[in-house]
Amino acid sequence: LFILHVAYAFVPLGFAWIAAAGLGLVGDVAALHVMTVGAVSTMMLAVMTRATRGHTGRRLTASPLTQISYAAVLVAAVVRPAVDFAPEAATLLYAIAGLAHVAAFALFLVEYAPMLATARRG
Repeated sequence: LFILHVAYAFVPLGFAWIAAAGLGLVGDVAALHVMTVGAVSTMMLAVMTRATRGHTGRRLTASPLTQISYAAVLVAAVVRPAVDFAPEAATLLYAIAGLAHVAAFALFLVEYAPMLATARRG
């Protein structure tokens, strides 16, 4: 449940970054990524994991693999906007953010595809 609150916290943070971008303090694209990766992707992953567990008759707990996927999407949400503060490391930061984002959803697929492809428990 905590990850839902973390994802929701990115909404006002995203608006703050958009406001900062309007003032020229950060880049427009970085502000957009705070909102889209931070709020939207994190919330999508959180809801997908909880809904899958609930609708397949499993306990609403986050396994270690699920927790790693949450951490990966949060890494992507934080690292991508960091490019504005370390432009000399842009290529590396883009790669880390992109790979972390892909890893988060790949881990979901690895863990949750079998749950979704089999009959409901109980």
